[in-house]
Amino acid sequence: MLDTLAALPFWQAFVALWAIVMARSNATYWLGRGAIAGWRRHRPRPEPEGRARAEALIRRLGPIAVTLSYLTVGIQTTIHLTAGLLRMPLRSYLPAAAVGSMAWAAIYATIGLALVNAWIAAMAGSWYGLAAIVGLIVVGVATWLLGRRRAQRGTGAGRP
Repeated sequence: MLDTLAALPFWQAFVALWAIVMARSNATYWLGRGAIAGWRRHRPRPEPEGRARAEALIRRLGPIAVTLSYLTVGIQTTIHLTAGLLRMPLRSYLPAAAVGSMAWAAIYATIGLALVNAWIAAMAGSWYGLAAIVGLIVVGVATWLLGRRRAQRGTGAGRP
């Protein structure tokens, strides 16, 4: 499927990726909403007062977390599920999800699909594709190592 998307013009790949990620994130959000509704139906005890504060926080800062979650790896689904569990209002969730989905689609329609094309070229025996993949891996590892070194210097002796 990725090779099919990679063959499309940018705007078509962008729209397809945007629709896919909107469907996935909204499905996760509604899974959380359904889970909390079912839980409340079968557990009619009074709600803990901390939960009301958590809901207020997600209403205030949640849209930012939802939008930025699309730029992360590993916690995106958790944030959307939590937004559903905490019943983030749709008037806040949908615009945040739409903007975040656009950012995600733009990244994957450019950088992500370029990697797919490079991988396909490398598998077909092109040295250019293989060089592009190796170059990206080297840049990624170097960036990670420099970030770790800066973090270690920032927590060294004599610094707060």
